[in-house]
Amino acid sequence: MNVPGSPSPDGVPTEPPAEPTLGVGDASPDEGLVEDSLADGRAVEQLAEGLLSHYLPDLQRSKQALQELTQNQVVLLDTLEQEISKFKECHSMLDINALFTEAKHYHAKLVSIRRDMLLLHEKTARLKKRALKLQQKRQKEELEREQQRERELEREKQLTAKPAPRP
Repeated sequence: MNVPGSPSPDGVPTEPPAEPTLGVGDASPDEGLVEDSLADGRAVEQLAEGLLSHYLPDLQRSKQALQELTQNQVVLLDTLEQEISKFKECHSMLDINALFTEAKHYHAKLVSIRRDMLLLHEKTARLKKRALKLQQKRQKEELEREQQRERELEREKQLTAKPAPRP
C-alpha cells in the first residue's frame, strides 16, 4: 500500500510527489491545502507507524542485548574487584612473610649480640678477679719486702757494734 510520493520500505520513493495544479474551476488556492495537509498528516502517521513497526523489534532486541551486556559487565566488575582484593591479600601476605623473615633475621642478630655480651661479661669478670689477685699478690710482696727491709735494718742495728757503757 504505497501512497503516491511515499518511500518504499527500502527508503527509495516510488513516484515523484504530485504537485497541485490550479484549474479553472478552483475557487481558492487554500482549499486544496487543507485537504492535502490532512492527507499528509495521515501519510506521516502511516509512515511513522511503518517505520516503528519495521525498526522497533530490532531496537527492542538491541535494548535487551545491551541490558544483558550491562548485567554481564556488572558481574565482571564484581568478579574483577574480588580478584583484586584477593591479589591485595596475597600481596599483603607476602609483605607479612617478608616482615617475619626480617624479624627472624633481627632476632638472630639480637641472640648473637646477647651471647657476645655474656661472653664479654664473663671475660671482664675473670679479668677483674685476676687483676684483684695480682694486686693482692703485689701488695703482699711489697709488704714482705718492707718487712724484710725492716728485719735487715733491725739485724744491722743488732750487728753494729755498740760501745760498752763506761762505768
